[in-house]
Amino acid sequence: MMKKTKNQYINREISWLHFNERVLQECTDKKVPLIERLRFLGIFSNNLDEFFKVRYATVKRIVEAGKKGKSALGGEKAKDLLEEITTVVINQQEKSQEVLYEMEKELEAQNIFLIKETEVKENHTDYIKNYFINNVSPALMILILNDVAEFPTLNDTAAYLAVKIVLVDVDNGENEKKVRYALIEIPKGIDRFIELPKEGDKNYIIMLDDMIRYCLRSIFNMFDYESISAHMIKITRDAELDIDDDLSKSFIEKISSSVEHRKISDPVRFIYDKNIEEDTLLFLQEKMGIEDTDSVIPGGRYHNKRDYMGFPSLGRKDLMYDKIKPLPVKGFSVEGSLLEHIAKKDYLIYTPYHTFSYIIKFLREAALDPKVRSIKITVYRLANTSQVAASLINAVKNGKKVTVQIELQARFDERANIKYAEQLQAEGVKLIFGVPGLKVHSKICIIEREEAQGMKRYGFISTGNFNESTARIYTDYTLFTAHDMILKECNKIFNFFETTYKINKYKHLIVSPHYTTTTFEALIDIEIANSIAGKEAYIKIKMNSFTSYRMIDKLYEASRAGVKIQLIIRGVCCLVPGIEGMSENIEAISVVDKFLEHPRIFIFSNDGAPKIYISSADWMTRNLDFRVEVGCPIYDEDIRQELLETFEISWNDNVKARVFSEKYDNAYREVVGKEHRSQFELYDYYKRKLKA
Repeated sequence: MMKKTKNQYINREISWLHFNERVLQECTDKKVPLIERLRFLGIFSNNLDEFFKVRYATVKRIVEAGKKGKSALGGEKAKDLLEEITTVVINQQEKSQEVLYEMEKELEAQNIFLIKETEVKENHTDYIKNYFINNVSPALMILILNDVAEFPTLNDTAAYLAVKIVLVDVDNGENEKKVRYALIEIPKGIDRFIELPKEGDKNYIIMLDDMIRYCLRSIFNMFDYESISAHMIKITRDAELDIDDDLSKSFIEKISSSVEHRKISDPVRFIYDKNIEEDTLLFLQEKMGIEDTDSVIPGGRYHNKRDYMGFPSLGRKDLMYDKIKPLPVKGFSVEGSLLEHIAKKDYLIYTPYHTFSYIIKFLREAALDPKVRSIKITVYRLANTSQVAASLINAVKNGKKVTVQIELQARFDERANIKYAEQLQAEGVKLIFGVPGLKVHSKICIIEREEAQGMKRYGFISTGNFNESTARIYTDYTLFTAHDMILKECNKIFNFFETTYKINKYKHLIVSPHYTTTTFEALIDIEIANSIAGKEAYIKIKMNSFTSYRMIDKLYEASRAGVKIQLIIRGVCCLVPGIEGMSENIEAISVVDKFLEHPRIFIFSNDGAPKIYISSADWMTRNLDFRVEVGCPIYDEDIRQELLETFEISWNDNVKARVFSEKYDNAYREVVGKEHRSQFELYDYYKRKLKA
């Protein structure tokens, strides 16, 4: 039994904030083009919004339930953790302000000027007024707060201008001016960054907020006032779905109702412009019912910096990453029949280095092939305009039996998935809504084709969503296979969706919630035994997040037995590497770069005959115990070698890799010798494979 130490784990929430700090680091890295750095600021802000909606909200619920939350929160009292989170976030927000200021100076050096309402040039006046009248004014929602009986429900993460109007020559008898307060919601349907007419080589941009500030006199011209000011505020609400148990409602109706309830759920964070007047701030906090368990954060002049993800390109390709052209896989042509290729051997694609078109082509071919009888697929997050959904509908119209397991509780995509569920159902697709209490996060597809030798299965298993939009920026593996035993076991998973009381056994796949933990523990035990016996023993893992204390303890056990362990964890990592007597044989890095690292791959030495798996599951308690996940073994020798090589390319990164340690300082890995930037080298690797 390992002795407990204070360094045994890092708290999950704090580790997540460390990950977001790595995203913020991208804003200061001069190796990243300037406009891309601005967009990383948007990602940092968007991440923080989601963190408060989900993780902070969960801890707040523990506090309000009167629990200490020690086991769930890594030994910290929940209320103390809320305070620590707020402290860390305030520091990060201040840093993000400094970073933005520096980037704005760099923009000016590139003749790109972000101007405030007080800096509008005379030759831009007419353009701004016309743009405001024609585009902004009709979209504004304005509330005079003094006149409403009940304070309005503010939309989650919407940005508002809190307006203070001091009226002229009105005295209430106590030598105090009469004040009116108003709220202006910043319209979401209008670009946040408005390009103004150029002056020679100079680009000018005004933010929508400042355009509204510039036009305040026009908006409130019915008041005779001596002063008017506007400062931004924003609230974030608890995003947890509270699903009722009304048996008369369908599952779609229950999820729809829960999503609607989010609009009025409890606030968990209140951000305000630190220059706002004290009386205005007190008025708003009192009316909004901000509590001491909410995170109250003084911020800068602008909120919703997530909009920087859409910062305009201005035609400046020199300030952005070069767009890569997704590559084909050698010998796997989308112009011919994919099924004919897959019948002969397995193929692996690694998006975005490879084209996502393979998945669409596979589904399109299945939809049109007269011999294909059925298609089964799991759906977690689809693109807004989904060719995947269109292909499935096409298949139904061609007489195929199509079954779709769609996860209605995919966080923040519930509304989109409800829309797709209703659309697919209306077209005749058979829908399955999964298993009560379990999210379905697996990424699998099977088709059945009637051939001369009988019914044959083809399919694909992926680490990522079947989403052509995210496939351009998320790195993910997808295996195409006709391996009969693997696909038979995939079929068992669809049977489980419909017969949830029957737990199947699997020889090839690693399936949550029943077998993932125990299977991986058994694989680790083999490495431990081999190491003790003096044989080769190593474990190489790439995941998004690692929070399961049970699996962390198992790797600590392996480390103490001498097993060499390499971890590439993009996001949250509760394991602490490099601690003598506990984890000295474990190294861990995080790569944050141009693309979002999303694949899960597990490699076990197995005494020189590596066992290799790709999976939809991170090692988090939710993935191991409360979701349906699928891990798939890799049997094709060429693909096995490819996965070993691509893991090494990622592991050798010394440009965008940060090292996990007990210091929690997000230190970049030291460059020794040649620089290795893994995402760029991976693209070159696949270009070379095409020529080999």
